[in-house]
Amino acid sequence: MSATPPVAAPAESANAAAPARRALLHTARWKPWEPLLWLLVLIAPVAMPQYAAIFNEIAIVALFAVSLDLVLGYTGIVSLGHAAFFGFGAYIAGLFAKHVMPDPLVGLVVAMAGATLLGALGSLTIQRGTDLTRLMVTLGAALVLLELANKLDWITGGADGLQGVVLGPLLGRFEFDLAGRTAAFYSITALIVFFLLARRLAHSPFGATLEAIRDNRLRAMAIGIPVASRLAVVYTIAAAIAGAAGALLAQTTGFVSLDVFDFHRSADVMLILVVGGTGWLYGGVLGAVVFKVLQDVLSSITPQYWTFWLGLFLVVLVLVGRERLLRPWTWFARKGDPR
Repeated sequence: MSATPPVAAPAESANAAAPARRALLHTARWKPWEPLLWLLVLIAPVAMPQYAAIFNEIAIVALFAVSLDLVLGYTGIVSLGHAAFFGFGAYIAGLFAKHVMPDPLVGLVVAMAGATLLGALGSLTIQRGTDLTRLMVTLGAALVLLELANKLDWITGGADGLQGVVLGPLLGRFEFDLAGRTAAFYSITALIVFFLLARRLAHSPFGATLEAIRDNRLRAMAIGIPVASRLAVVYTIAAAIAGAAGALLAQTTGFVSLDVFDFHRSADVMLILVVGGTGWLYGGVLGAVVFKVLQDVLSSITPQYWTFWLGLFLVVLVLVGRERLLRPWTWFARKGDPR
């Protein structure tokens, strides 16, 4: 007669899970510099109103990068067609403002709803296959939407773009001015709200399961994590946030073109995560700041060759490494030197 294996008591199971729970709470705890950082970001358009337009662009690109980091950095899903959700949200927000209602907040919600549905549908395509398969499938989805937007010119404006997008005042009081101050406040506030939601998601037990899937999918399946549903949920959430970024672009510029679906959108946001780092939500924000500032500065110095210098910076970043680039005094340190 074989002996039955001992069953762990509930108290023993709780004690075993206590270190993991403490580690999760520690990572979720706010650092002292984080509230100060976001306060400085929020007041930046007031302190430097002449740069309100660039602040608006940085906030939109940073939000787009945060959405990609959820699927790339935290879940390990490689995507080269994330612009599909960005562009879909932009067109929905533009069409809604032009034909239905000019309220920006309602348009933002509607655009997010449309991008969420598209993300739920697109999540079916990333359940199986390798990273190369996902690259091709996601890129193909963005190209299909690009061609649809081009052919349906009676709706989207085609190659001429969607024009005549006029928004009402934000919250019924704040008009969108030519200087871009209202647009900057709007985009920065949206960035903070969605960043906080993404941070809460990433530092939750759900986020811990995403990291487990990223590190070893087979092991995650073996310990009972529902991999397919987790991938579908995070992909849909990331699509909604990307759609919000696209809607902000359409609303703050008053124009939508086929450019929102173009390959360079997905490539740029991938480069932003290379600069800032993946698996760290602040990496998307930091990368967006560095990328847009370099783009603005280099294009003003050398309008024809700014992409060369930006590419050179990326090559140096990859060869030297992000940490060593920030600490140049360690470049010539010997191996094993504590410096």
